[in-house]
Amino acid sequence: MGNTTISITPSRVLMKRDRMLYGQFIEHFHRQIYGGVYDPASPFADEDGLRTDVLEAMRRIQVPILRWPGGCFVSSYHWQKAVGPVRTPAFDKAWRVEDPNTFGTNEYVKMCRKIGCEPYICTNAGTGTAEEMSDWLEYCNLENEGEFARLRIAHGYPEPHRVKYWSIGNENYGWWEIGAKSAEEWGRLVLESAKMMKHVDPTAELSAAALSDIDWNVNLLKHCGLHLDWISIHKYWNLMPNVNDFATYEQSMAYTNDLDTDIRKVRGLLMAFGLEKRIRIAYDEWNLRGWHHPNVHTIRQGVTKDEYITPRDLNDRNQDYTMADAVFTACFLNTLNRNSDIVGMACFAPVVNTRGCIFTHRDGIVLRSTYHVFDLYVNYLGDEIPDSQAENMPVMDVRHKENRTERVDVLDILPTRRSTDGMLAVAAVNKHPSAAQKLTLRIPENGYREYRVITVNGESTEAYNDVGVNGVRLTEGEWRKRSEAPFEIDLPAHSVNVIQMR
Repeated sequence: MGNTTISITPSRVLMKRDRMLYGQFIEHFHRQIYGGVYDPASPFADEDGLRTDVLEAMRRIQVPILRWPGGCFVSSYHWQKAVGPVRTPAFDKAWRVEDPNTFGTNEYVKMCRKIGCEPYICTNAGTGTAEEMSDWLEYCNLENEGEFARLRIAHGYPEPHRVKYWSIGNENYGWWEIGAKSAEEWGRLVLESAKMMKHVDPTAELSAAALSDIDWNVNLLKHCGLHLDWISIHKYWNLMPNVNDFATYEQSMAYTNDLDTDIRKVRGLLMAFGLEKRIRIAYDEWNLRGWHHPNVHTIRQGVTKDEYITPRDLNDRNQDYTMADAVFTACFLNTLNRNSDIVGMACFAPVVNTRGCIFTHRDGIVLRSTYHVFDLYVNYLGDEIPDSQAENMPVMDVRHKENRTERVDVLDILPTRRSTDGMLAVAAVNKHPSAAQKLTLRIPENGYREYRVITVNGESTEAYNDVGVNGVRLTEGEWRKRSEAPFEIDLPAHSVNVIQMR
């Protein structure tokens, strides 16, 4: 058992983190919308066709912001076909299925209001135009001026939706995206889109698709830096679009060496342009596991549905989402918190079904291992990041999926403080697959007399949750008196913990 010491100075607050770091994402892909959050035929459906069990689970983790409708889906999506009493089904060119368009803008905003989260609309910058994007903003946000505000009123929504957050495009840098753009084309399109959208609603906050590529971002920031509030980046570490080969627990831990790479690169570019105080990073699509969708984003397309649609069911094998997913997710949330001076928003992709933290079935829902991590971080951590120092951080060698050895830290520690009452809450992740670790906490200030430990864990690294299976749990420990001796906590193997002190 290792012994690591963390010295915390609660009174020296380095930064405040934004609750939007715990945002979520949902796309018109497979069962995320239809049969996921929206299922009028379900016995759990409310008067709007939304599943009440899913809404309740999302409220429990206090989803702060929900990105929609895509994703790759949005790059051939025309919003006007999915509003009003007559809906026009459309063939989704990204995922090669028909979308009935029964779940559109108004259903989405209504769902966000029921959850209590901010809507975050991603616009069509693939086959769409700058004017179509600004028309969508008119529909949502103008009170009664012009064709589209009056159209919303005619559809039964006299009050504006007041959607504050908008993303210009998705992954338009990628060859796989419908309507992909060159770096120069992207800078011009984003500029014109941002101008029109800000003319409609100057209070709207705009993001635009980016990546850590220098040429792409230089063109984007050169053309549009003064018009943007956010810069959007995405990442999936264990990519599996064509072969559903999950990284093992050990391989997943190897990915934790690469958690802040893109944040550092984009931070550097923003600083080079003098925009680090004006533009924040929206890490608005992320997950350890990439989605499985073979024979679609490929040169050779699948012909039969068994080639390209049926395999998508493999995304919903609950036994695949183990403590590896939970531990990785916690480590990435720690990374976001440590960079909360520049990262102000993040969206786990997706929230329901596919690789999501909630799984729906006919008789209810399953809360996967990652759900319990969001529960832990949202409901038990503080909102401030105090100064801290680590000593004797243990390391271990793990095998990367690309068959190389990676040396990784065994522990990932994030001290936080709750500004309302000063309570300390230390997130402590033990990545080791089999060995417990001892953590010593040194706190110079007096007054912390009691503590408790809240843990997410299972009996093994392969523990999972499924219908009738509850292998990964959140366990809330009792409050205990803290001894005057060095304050030591044993962190179980492959566990995610929060140590609260008051």
